[in-house]
Amino acid sequence: MTNPGVPLNQVSGSLHLPKQRQKLENIRVEQLKNPPGEGNYLCEDKHTIFISLAPRPLEYLQIQDGVSYNGLYRPGEILITPANVPLFVRWKGQENCLQIQIKTEFLQKIAQETLNCVRNQRFQLMPQFQVHDSHIRGITMMLLEECQQQVSNNQLYLDSLANVLAVNLVRHHGTTKPILPVYQGGLSPHQLSQIFDYIDAHLDQNLKLEDLAQLLDLSQFHFSRLFKQSVGLSPYQYLIEQRIERAKQLLKQTNQSILDIALSCGFNSHSHLTKKFRQVTGITPKAYRIS
Repeated sequence: MTNPGVPLNQVSGSLHLPKQRQKLENIRVEQLKNPPGEGNYLCEDKHTIFISLAPRPLEYLQIQDGVSYNGLYRPGEILITPANVPLFVRWKGQENCLQIQIKTEFLQKIAQETLNCVRNQRFQLMPQFQVHDSHIRGITMMLLEECQQQVSNNQLYLDSLANVLAVNLVRHHGTTKPILPVYQGGLSPHQLSQIFDYIDAHLDQNLKLEDLAQLLDLSQFHFSRLFKQSVGLSPYQYLIEQRIERAKQLLKQTNQSILDIALSCGFNSHSHLTKKFRQVTGITPKAYRIS
């Protein structure tokens, strides 16, 4: 999971995602592939989770926070290492794992804004071995898939995944279990109108979850929950739906090329539009245009 004496951004055997694909400000996603070995790991300002991607169980010796674990990690099992906690790892066999680094201030902000933590109370993540958490595994695999795209215009989707991952860690893997607030009523018609108008005016842009939440002076987590409660869709799902509706209009009412329509509706390529269009409508843009 690491190599001794080597800075984290220069780990031998790691598969770095190019900077232009890394669109997450608060989370770093990296896939690591290493031959049998051992190493020390320490990250002072980021929490780290490792998810095994090896096709078969791999034996590890892991030591962190004065506790040791020696056993097999199966595909999808997770190691959680809080910031500033030294970790020693030895593995027997070809390693393949996903490493997610999360800024401590981001996780602290999530704890304060969404889980009613006292502002001067520091959130503490628990060091844990061989964690089974299907939600974290699913979120991190979606993050990896999106970050590996050659070109991405799904900032809202990435922001949503980062926030859901952070909330999951705070809720289930902290030293204390905060009380979750109860949401009632959803967004008001006026608030929804503000959001709908903003999205409609910026369909061709790479919208951020933060931008939408700030329009209503809400945290990103609160906004996402209230929006889905009101609309029945996540902000990202609604954005895709509106982009498809705009594309439908342009396909029927103009002679623009499908590529130009894709770009003007916020998709990054002809194939990106076609994929999403087929998912929503069941047919391709070309088939829709001639129907």
